[in-house]
Amino acid sequence: MTTLWFERALLPDGWAENVRLTLNAGWISGVEIGAAPQPGDERHAIALPGLANLHCHGFQRGMAGLSETRGRPDDDFWSWREIMYRFLDRLTPEDIAAINALAFVEMMESGFTRVAEFHYLHNDAYGGRYADPAEMAGAVVAAAEESGIGLTLLPVFYAHGDFGGASPAPGQRRFLADVDGFAKLVEASRAKLPADAAFGIAPHSLRAVTAEELTAILPLADDGPIHIHAAEQMREVEASLKWSGQRPVEWLLNNAEVDARWCLVHATHLTDDECDRLAASGAVAGLCPMTEANLGDGIFPAARYLAAGGHIGIGTDSNILIDAAGELRALEYSQRLRDRRRAMLGSDAIPSIGERLFREALAGGARATRAGTGIAVGQPADFFTLAAEDPVFAGADQRTILDRWIFAARAPVIDGVWHAGRQWVAGGRHVARDAVAARYRTVVEALLA
Repeated sequence: MTTLWFERALLPDGWAENVRLTLNAGWISGVEIGAAPQPGDERHAIALPGLANLHCHGFQRGMAGLSETRGRPDDDFWSWREIMYRFLDRLTPEDIAAINALAFVEMMESGFTRVAEFHYLHNDAYGGRYADPAEMAGAVVAAAEESGIGLTLLPVFYAHGDFGGASPAPGQRRFLADVDGFAKLVEASRAKLPADAAFGIAPHSLRAVTAEELTAILPLADDGPIHIHAAEQMREVEASLKWSGQRPVEWLLNNAEVDARWCLVHATHLTDDECDRLAASGAVAGLCPMTEANLGDGIFPAARYLAAGGHIGIGTDSNILIDAAGELRALEYSQRLRDRRRAMLGSDAIPSIGERLFREALAGGARATRAGTGIAVGQPADFFTLAAEDPVFAGADQRTILDRWIFAARAPVIDGVWHAGRQWVAGGRHVARDAVAARYRTVVEALLA
């Protein structure tokens, strides 16, 4: 049993002062408000519940910064994808473990305590199955265990190169499976999960899955989450219209019984009707604002979607830069740039933009990853602390703490991170950073040699 005392903590009902937590076997077993610290208590200033990163391709951290050179006048998502295909061609399971481990370490240092790994790199370099179909999934699990981050594993079903069952491209050979092969992959992947992991499935997109295949694989999720890329690019929307007469999100809402189990990743290009229907469905919109900006995807209609009662969460996707506060900041700033206004995503109930965004991402991330959340009895002991001595918090009160962290902190100000009751980040550094970073450096230098 461990006890911690905080000057301030964000609880499910709001901010509280002088909060004393009791942790037992990785869970929060007691919360006292207005309590004096006791001898032996660990003392900290500001506590926040850990966030869930609801969309991640961990291996892409190894190519961050490699696609920022102009290659042609019309560079876009599709030209970036070709660079990504070339990078992953040589990756081994050992490489995946090393690259993902650093990505997960950086996530924890950023305030994420759980990651949903949208895992689609299944096959060997020639497109063949490993003897263990979940060999690559095992590498992801190993990285999560080394970093200490909570894991929601989402094996991806990927069978085609475009809408209507088009043949895949050579660069997609490491992703591919048929329905029977995917069922075996799912079974083998489940068997590798650590005790506190969650599990779901991810039909990659309507480009990669036929309607019949989607129907066939959905039962494999059992009661777990279902994630899918949707409407990230206008070219995708146009191809969907040509294929079915419907836009991707429109097709899913009309044909797939989208509900609270679903996370539609990006959902960038929505009509007003799609936006309102998706909000009403109970699904989560999985937003990755920094990746969406990096790839030139577009701007999600967050103001309308939240006003309609929609659920959102944030992800790091391509891991171009891993920064939870940066994702939330980019989401708000994108709305301001589009509409030429300020303070777009506050609400009457929560006027603080930072707190509104944080609470929405906290709730939506938990829904999309099937993880408990919040500093409350019966919840996993997943939380992080802010360095109150940093000048950015000078004179801060509970009305501005999150705004200062998200919009004004120049240097990292997260000093401690706990998952399942164990402290993994202290003094702003992950306990395994040095060893993980050294192995990452060796792997990436060899890949790029």
